[in-house]
Amino acid sequence: MCYRTDCLRITIMESDFYYTIETAGVAETKERGSKFIAYACPIKGKDEFKKCLNQSKSEHPKATHHCFAYRLGFDGNNFRVSDDGEPSGTAGRPILGQIDTRELVNVAVIVVRYFGGTLLGVPGLIGAYKSAAALVLQTVPLIQKNREEEFRVEFDYTMMNEIMGVIKQNQCRITAQELQLFCKINIAIPRNRLQQILDKFNNLKNVEVIKNG
Repeated sequence: MCYRTDCLRITIMESDFYYTIETAGVAETKERGSKFIAYACPIKGKDEFKKCLNQSKSEHPKATHHCFAYRLGFDGNNFRVSDDGEPSGTAGRPILGQIDTRELVNVAVIVVRYFGGTLLGVPGLIGAYKSAAALVLQTVPLIQKNREEEFRVEFDYTMMNEIMGVIKQNQCRITAQELQLFCKINIAIPRNRLQQILDKFNNLKNVEVIKNG
């Protein structure tokens, strides 16, 4: 889709901001002999989550369970939970509930359990995993970030100064670039200034802005 002239009218229906974490955290709690070690990890995709999970498993090879939940992106559909052998619904969902209570995205929480010999029952397990997840999320600062839209800007090299001026003045992020006689730059534009920035590109001659994805 080309965002030129009349195509440039965009209605932003969703929030312009989101909350996440940028540093990892760890917290430990005990419940009737069982030890729960919770890890909070900032992630941008499933591969990063797998690295976090594999690391927890390598650090705790004798743990009874490695339960987890994560949420990615903004459509509400990209998440996963795992009870890892605990009774269904007693671990992954309570962990995800703590992520969602704080309205976090691009975050994973892994809770490692060492069984202490006493059965906790369903209510006890739900409470323990919920408490562990809540505790670790209290150890890391929550960050508010701008939501962004990805675009590709195509232009003649002679327009480089004007294009870079718009990008730098409006705090857009360059994610990829191909600079030849005819240039292509992929940029991430803050949603709260999306229309304003697109209009600036639209006012330049021989510049085409194309929505990615």
